[in-house]
Amino acid sequence: MTLDQLRAFAMVAETLNMTRAAERLHLAQPSVSAAIAALEQRHATRLFDRVGRRLELTEAGRLFLPEARAVLARADAAGRLLDDLSGLMRGNVRIAASQTVATYWLPRRMARFATQTPQIELTLTVGNSAQTAARVMNGEADIGFVEASVADDLLASTRIGGDRIALYAATDHPLARHAPTVEDLKAAHWVLREPGSGTRDHAMAGLALSGIAAADMRICLELPSNGAALAAAEAGDMITAVSDLAAAPHLRAGTIRKLDWPLPERDFTMLVHRARIAGKATAAFIDAL
Repeated sequence: MTLDQLRAFAMVAETLNMTRAAERLHLAQPSVSAAIAALEQRHATRLFDRVGRRLELTEAGRLFLPEARAVLARADAAGRLLDDLSGLMRGNVRIAASQTVATYWLPRRMARFATQTPQIELTLTVGNSAQTAARVMNGEADIGFVEASVADDLLASTRIGGDRIALYAATDHPLARHAPTVEDLKAAHWVLREPGSGTRDHAMAGLALSGIAAADMRICLELPSNGAALAAAEAGDMITAVSDLAAAPHLRAGTIRKLDWPLPERDFTMLVHRARIAGKATAAFIDAL
């Protein structure tokens, strides 16, 4: 097997779509299909099931995926080491970040670094905090940025910023007219980010300080982005908990209102793997922050 075949397999496993995988790899779709077919034929093992127009990983594919990613991570590390040994300041910094950081905190910093150091390529993968930490752990990302505390001895955490979570509702929601009580929040209909989201974890921890546990809440909807949660709250009788950074455009547009219920400030945290030595490009990006 070749590294190109492994890259094709890993990207198809991530997207479960040959066309999207080809676009991300900047290849023609037949090339990606051929790479997968060559792997399957060489090892007489089916890696994907074709269910109609959908792809699904087989059991063999699921077992093979972490091994493929580990090989690709080692190959990338070897390439960065050679760049470092040659003394060249070039390469690629693979960044993973949770949504709020990726949308509101990182872009300006990435743009400034890209302008100052155009020979270094920056790539960004967006997920929730749990997914971001996992990408740093398994070597898919050199640096991670999250909004939740990560308890893992293999990951070094450094505070790099912060924001504040608040509760929001449509402007005509009853709780937008007065300061809510604990009982009001327990009785309310909630739309929240998905489990694993740093935004959700921080909001739930803050509410717990006031005696409001998850079991007490009427969580009607879970959505995978701040924008989706805000749009659902704007639509009617649900309230949500999101970053002030995410809510700011909606506040300016007058479609939501911030509820009078303070939550603690939270930290933005940078994650790196303790066992991996940062290459020059990664170290330069960290220094620029």
